[in-house]
Amino acid sequence: MNSLRLVLLACCVLIAKSALAGTPDGATIAQQGNGHGAAPCMACHGADGGGQAAAGFPRLAGLPQAYLRKQLEDFANGSRSNATMQPVVMSLTDAERDAVAEYYSKLPVPSAPPVKTPDGEAAHVAQTLATRGRWPNGLPACEQCHGPSGGGVGDHFPPLAGQSVLYISNALHAWKQGARHNDPLQLMQTVTSKLSEADIAAISAWYAAQPASTVKEAQP
Repeated sequence: MNSLRLVLLACCVLIAKSALAGTPDGATIAQQGNGHGAAPCMACHGADGGGQAAAGFPRLAGLPQAYLRKQLEDFANGSRSNATMQPVVMSLTDAERDAVAEYYSKLPVPSAPPVKTPDGEAAHVAQTLATRGRWPNGLPACEQCHGPSGGGVGDHFPPLAGQSVLYISNALHAWKQGARHNDPLQLMQTVTSKLSEADIAAISAWYAAQPASTVKEAQP
């Protein structure tokens, strides 16, 4: 009987080791790719997950896991269009997408060079849109969904604070132009349809200048 128990225990250990060996490693995919078509995430999003501001590649470090996972799925199904991301995501299995999302969600928010806050009329426009909205035009305040200072709320309303001007601007234009339609209840499509180019420039610069530390503080 004892021999049988030992054999069963040994089998369980082997099965467990085999399962672990087949589990994708998010860090490896991020740093080296997956070996069958997906390039390393760090090539665009940086070794620390901080993104590349000048190129418009967003920071991933510290974003909610469920949000990151949904974005990967949305790139795959076409509800979020991006010529760089779509072939990468299509080369990842479901388990690999899970692993990458978990990996980036657990990375600390990296420090970044300060961004100049808008001044003058741009500052007034940005602060109005961010904190009060423009209700005569049916525009709610950004912070009603994205939280105070753009720290993010839950898994569906991501942090805006500390993302680059170019990334935020590109995202707003993508919704406005219909290239992106993966938001809850089409909220962003409605909002961006009422934003002028000056509005987009002002709010993008304002949120880029907010300290990214608010992202981590705002998460539960």
